Formats: sequence, C-alpha cells, structure tokens
Amino acid sequence: MHQKLDLPAAAIRIRGLTKIYGKAATRALDSVDLDIPRGSLFGLLGPNGAGKSTLINILAGLVKPTAGSAEIWGRDLARSPREAAAAIGIVPQELNLDAFFTPRELLDFQAGLYGVPPKERRTEELLATVGLLDKADAYARTLSGGMRRRLMVAKAMVHSPPVLVLDEPTAGVDIELRQSLWGHIRTLKRSGVTVLLTTHYLEEAQELCDTIAIINHGKLIACDSTSALLRRLDRKELTITLEADLAELPPALARFQVHLVPPRRLVFHYRPSETRIADILEAVRGAGLAIADLSTYESDLEDLFLHLTGTRAGGPKREAAQ
Repeated sequence: MHQKLDLPAAAIRIRGLTKIYGKAATRALDSVDLDIPRGSLFGLLGPNGAGKSTLINILAGLVKPTAGSAEIWGRDLARSPREAAAAIGIVPQELNLDAFFTPRELLDFQAGLYGVPPKERRTEELLATVGLLDKADAYARTLSGGMRRRLMVAKAMVHSPPVLVLDEPTAGVDIELRQSLWGHIRTLKRSGVTVLLTTHYLEEAQELCDTIAIINHGKLIACDSTSALLRRLDRKELTITLEADLAELPPALARFQVHLVPPRRLVFHYRPSETRIADILEAVRGAGLAIADLSTYESDLEDLFLHLTGTRAGGPKREAAQ
C-alpha cells in the first residue's frame, strides 16, 4: 500500500515521454518532461488530439511509450508496473459500470482485484465520501448519471491510491452536479490525495487547480501555477459608461489605448503592470466627464489557452466581471 512508500516530492515524474503511432510516425507525445507535485490539484489542458489521452493511458498502463520514462509515487512504470499501478487510480470519461452490480458489490469486487483484504476495505467510507451510502444496495442501472460518475470516483479509490486521475469528470453534466463534483474533488485534495484533472472547461481548471500544464501537438507548451499563467497575459479591459453623450475622444485621454463606442461608452485596454485603474478614472474626470457606470473584464485562462494554442476550448466562456 502507498502508506509504506517514501513520500516523493513529485507524485508523478515524467521524463522525455514520447509516443509514436503507426507507419505515419504520428507523434502523440513528443519528449514531454513533467513533474506533478505531491498533494497538488494539477490541471492538464489541451485541444482535442493534443496528447492528453495518450499520456493518461500510459500512466494507466494501457499504452507503452516509444521512449522516455514515467514514475508514479516514486515507482517506475516500466521497472515496477505493479507498484506503480497500486499508487494510482484512474477515473475515465466513459461510465464503465456493470449495470447489475450494486455500489457496495462493485467496490468490494474492485478492492478484491487489487488484493485489498476484506478487513481493510473502505467500502462504507468511500460510499459516504461520494454521497452514495443511501444507494449502497441499489443496482447501478438505477443510479442517475451524476451518481454513476461519483461511483466511478469511489471505484478508483478502493485501494487507497495517493494519486487520482480524473479524465473530464464533469463532461456532459449540468451546472449543479458540476459544482457538487468540484466539492468532492476539493475534499480528496484536502485528504492528501494528489489529483490530476483533465478538462475542456477552462473555468473549471481556473477554479480548482493549483498548477496547470498545457499540451499541444504532443508537446508541453506551458506549465506553471495558475496565478502565474494568468499573469502572463497582463491585460485588462475597462468599460466606462458616461452620463452624457460624447461626440469625440477628449485630447486628455490620448495617452491611453481607448476607443469610443457611441454615444457614451469608453473602452480602455491596459496592462495592470503599467497602468493603474485609478489613473484612468482620474484622467476621465480630469477631462470633465461624469461617470454613470463601469465594468471590468480580466483575461482568464481561456484567453491564455487561445494565445498559446490558437484553439478555443469546449467549455463555456466566462462573462466579464461586472
């Protein structure tokens, strides 16, 4: 069990990981180096076909890399596959549950596959953690889609792995369920589990993840803390609605990047590292303009994603802050 292993600084350590498919020599992964810190909630982002699934399938032991190495909790996938497998739980995007098993039976059976003795199984605890204890003896086919997805998380945790991979955990679920799943993911992190999350919902990654890596065409193109990645853009937008119509921009505002949206809106684009919002407001008032309202828009993770990959993710775009 993972409790007996030394605690590595990196829960997952990848070096030079490469996967080439077919005679066309398609590089699904191209010399990827990546460290996922122990105890982090780590986001792996990228457009469709970027290489995310290949990387996860390698970690799950389903695909052999062409070159490079990967360690899970300090255990090399190639040299110690059983120990590496014991240290990771994978929650795939597909809901692959036996419809005629109850949640209790499913977790007990899965624990048996991992060699967990009956006295050490955590079936009741896991069902309570994912909010399914009252459904413990109901057939899986009677569970809602959200319940099945939560059951998949419990299934991946039966052998108490220190690392959990969630592949698009909220794909196709409604907003209420998404918020519930976010809560469960945060609970797992607080319990000490390292969580690797792949998602197309950039709002989700921005909300949950401490650190984010972006992969595109098999190459790692960015990896940093979420806050540091967002600071790369250093771009904000301020929209000011005036109390009276304005025919043209006053000369006093010429030093700013601003345009007039007739009849009374001024839209400023600026870098927070160079310009304070107070300077803009002071200049507007100094020009003799009365402000009726204002709103700001701050660049988010989707803007960075677009900037780095040229591809819009599948999730919803955040609205500007009002």
